Amino acid sequence: MQDLKVLYEDNHIIVVEKKPNIPSQGDKTSDIDMLTIVKQYIKEKYNKPGEVYLGLVHRLDRPVGGVMVFAKTSKAAARLSEEVRNKVFKKQYLAIVDGKMEKNEDVFEDYLLKNQKNNISKVVKEETKNSKKAKLDYEVLIYNQEINLSVLKINLHTGRHHQIRVQLSSRNHSIYGDQKYGMRGRGKQIALWAYSLTLVHPTTKKELTFKSIPDNMGSWKILENVKIN
Repeated sequence: MQDLKVLYEDNHIIVVEKKPNIPSQGDKTSDIDMLTIVKQYIKEKYNKPGEVYLGLVHRLDRPVGGVMVFAKTSKAAARLSEEVRNKVFKKQYLAIVDGKMEKNEDVFEDYLLKNQKNNISKVVKEETKNSKKAKLDYEVLIYNQEINLSVLKINLHTGRHHQIRVQLSSRNHSIYGDQKYGMRGRGKQIALWAYSLTLVHPTTKKELTFKSIPDNMGSWKILENVKIN
């Protein structure tokens, strides 16, 4: 069984830390994916015969690590999926970006259009056909002048394709190590991390928040001595 970091588990949901470069679900590469890893964990832990039910209610881009929640029952899956649709889910990310931000806190609103052929999104005018509104806000945690990189804590208000990566790169603050939208950190791991996830429990109705901080390795060494709320 793959090494799996479980942040929370009960009869209805399981919250885990996704490692970078693992797909959220199976894709054409046939590489091991989070859905399969978590199913294997449940099957072995509880000695379950046959197929294990596990609901995928949200995804993280393959190169991105951090917090993910899965549903252990179809009822929980339906309720969590509704929360995603109704924007009850609150997602926060950490990102290391190029340059110094113009403001320590700001809100970005854009319209994005996804190109299905090359799997890349771009900022377009509001009236562009099939474009979707994207909104996020950020706070600068630290700016390192020596290497000209900033660490941002980002609140995601919408869940568009590659949203954070596109909105930042369109303002010349691409994420370090972003192979699709950035210039700096070519060949490095993308410095984007799903840091915090807040949801309403599907049965108890309590609001729960789960957090995960990347190890202080590689690009994330910049976070040493930085306090993250």
